Amino acid sequence: MDIDVVVAGAGPVGLLLAAELSLAGVSVTVLERLTEQNQALKAGGINGRSNQLLARRGLGARIAAAAAKYGDGAAAFTRERSGTGRPARFGGHFAGLLLNPASTLDVPPATALPQQALERLLGAWVAELGIPVLAGHEVTGLRQGTDEVTVRVRTSGGPKTIRCAYLVGCDGGRSTVRKLAEFAFPGTDPLTTGYQAALTLDPAVPLPTGWHATERGLYAHGPKPGRILTVEFAGPPADRDAPVTRAELQEALRRVSGTDVIVSEVESAARFTDNTRQAATYRIGRVLLAGDAAHVHPPFGGQGLNVGLQDAANLGWKLAATVHGWGPRELLDSYTTERHAVAGQVLENTRAQIAIMRPDPHSRAMRALFAQLLEADVTLTDLLGSRLQGLDVRYEAGPRSHPLTGRYLPDLPGLEDAMRLPRPVLADLGDSAEVGDVADGWSDRVDLRRLPETPGVTALLLRPDGYVAWAADGTPDTTALREALTNWFGEPR
Repeated sequence: MDIDVVVAGAGPVGLLLAAELSLAGVSVTVLERLTEQNQALKAGGINGRSNQLLARRGLGARIAAAAAKYGDGAAAFTRERSGTGRPARFGGHFAGLLLNPASTLDVPPATALPQQALERLLGAWVAELGIPVLAGHEVTGLRQGTDEVTVRVRTSGGPKTIRCAYLVGCDGGRSTVRKLAEFAFPGTDPLTTGYQAALTLDPAVPLPTGWHATERGLYAHGPKPGRILTVEFAGPPADRDAPVTRAELQEALRRVSGTDVIVSEVESAARFTDNTRQAATYRIGRVLLAGDAAHVHPPFGGQGLNVGLQDAANLGWKLAATVHGWGPRELLDSYTTERHAVAGQVLENTRAQIAIMRPDPHSRAMRALFAQLLEADVTLTDLLGSRLQGLDVRYEAGPRSHPLTGRYLPDLPGLEDAMRLPRPVLADLGDSAEVGDVADGWSDRVDLRRLPETPGVTALLLRPDGYVAWAADGTPDTTALREALTNWFGEPR
């Protein structure tokens, strides 16, 4: 066997997964079909949950430095749309309706950072870790055996084969790995044609900023000048892969906005549709999927990138545990169980957004009612804000005797340092000798850390992806702790 894991696709999801695996002691190689970075306009930022994940891996300062280059356009955008002259407490948008969550909802700060910039940042990190990223290597075939996967690859130097224990497809919405492994990919066909673009507009014909529902569809201008999005309900494009021209963008923007806007220059542009699909399972034998390879949907709110990063965090430690041989038999299957449900909610909320974007009278009436509910009902706003930001995720984690069990752990003093590596952490916040005694049996794979006292919790078992597998308030139940350690991290030494 040549390598433990091959990751197909060097986008943010594939790069993060490769880093997670390497930091966990797994040999990994990344194959990328392209020889240069794709400059088509993609997600414009990472949400608070992804911020927390990457900061806990030691990337917080790098992300802040990279984001500083792109200014505060998002703050100006929400300030204008709030109507108060003050920046709105931005919780995302739903079909172009800005969400301003209640002060009781803990929304970690998001970061405006173009996807390409994030990809370069993660690429530099992966290079520092010594992980091979092979550009111009296109997966063309695969064959699964009992103990390995044989991957056929096309390169400029001719075909080659790579044998690995596991193959993970992180190769986008049109995933070759997904097709070759014959994953079922059910869903709904597209009804719309949309454009995302960064362009220069002639100031002689100003285009209002913000989100606007019109008789022909919907458009957005901002947060930075010249960043536009349009959605029209005349069916999918005749040729989605044809180059997007300046004239095509100008006509689409004129149709939707009802103005004579003039597009003078195009920096970057891409088409999209509301094609919405999800792999029936994320694993077939030794082949797995993550990110857009596992689920596709419209790009509203940049949810796809962030869901994909969380896919990588969830899968990385489980796949590493399986490769090392100490992961429980069902551990790898829990990746599908947990993440399929999360992406399923994203597919549902994007379909719902399409429903109230339509320009027909019934849909517009629903949109108007929904906008009123968002302003009047704080609970509903919090619900949608939590869902769009991934804050409401709660995994099954055995008996829920503590409110943190199954949830993402908020930032605690000392936690970022404790999670620099994608390893489980048993945090003792109450100086309990019993917790330390139990931890000894798993010390080869679980880090015991003493953290400062925190109200409401005396000990907790933290998975590498940041979710709580077990927690205690008061005297820890060591029997329950042993059970949680065994369920998630295998038998003791």
